[in-house]
Amino acid sequence: MSIAPTPKMQARGLRIGFYNERIKKRLNVLDGIDLSVAEGELVCIVGPSGCGKSTFLGAVDGLTRIDGGDVLIDGHAVTAPGPDRAMVFQHDSLFPWRTVLQNVVYGIEIQNSMSKADMNDRGRQLVELVGLKGFEDHFPHELSGGMRQRVNIARALAPDPELLLLDEPFAALDAQTREFMQVELLKILNRAKKTALFITHQIDEAIFLSNRVAVFSARPAKVKEIVEIDLPKERSLALKHEPRFRDLQAYIWRLIEEESARTGLVTAS
Repeated sequence: MSIAPTPKMQARGLRIGFYNERIKKRLNVLDGIDLSVAEGELVCIVGPSGCGKSTFLGAVDGLTRIDGGDVLIDGHAVTAPGPDRAMVFQHDSLFPWRTVLQNVVYGIEIQNSMSKADMNDRGRQLVELVGLKGFEDHFPHELSGGMRQRVNIARALAPDPELLLLDEPFAALDAQTREFMQVELLKILNRAKKTALFITHQIDEAIFLSNRVAVFSARPAKVKEIVEIDLPKERSLALKHEPRFRDLQAYIWRLIEEESARTGLVTAS
């Protein structure tokens, strides 16, 4: 009998809540989340607004205190942030006084784990990986929004994390750039051979990027359903017009609509 490999990331019975001292009331956010991500997989998390998606990602990163259950990376419990995980946020937060290359190598620099020559070699490789060769010496204000987010992704990849965590990284981009960045992200992760957890409010984005989509329920959140994305591995934007893609989109929207109806945001039909 073959033994199933250890998941790259595993959340087991994860519970998180916050006490609001001002109103003397506890808010339960996550109520027993069970979710695993395999090596090399990209899993997207969607759900009603305010259901705790970013809270979950913060717990995986070790930034958010856990009340119950646990999070494991390669079988080891997460107790704090670590170099085996890297977060990409909605806003690029690049240092405006640093060049592209200097921004990319920042994480390695503060770890003091490489010589300056090796660090810059690593940085240049990543700049090329994200399609920005020739822009190493440019400053953030000289780049477009999509280019800055590529720098942000390269910076996250620089310390060579085991798991990349992306919290709506394309939300601040215009619609056209966002579509192109979805294609670019798949290329980048495939070349870098990385495992990723991705949060988005865009259902088509989740389907296009994912191996699986985890749909969170309304707060306090559980995993309502995990939807297998049975689409070709090689993906272009034309895939979004295919009948199977549209069927998946309608199905996931319906799951979220059911949960939103529980919160009173919409009326289920």
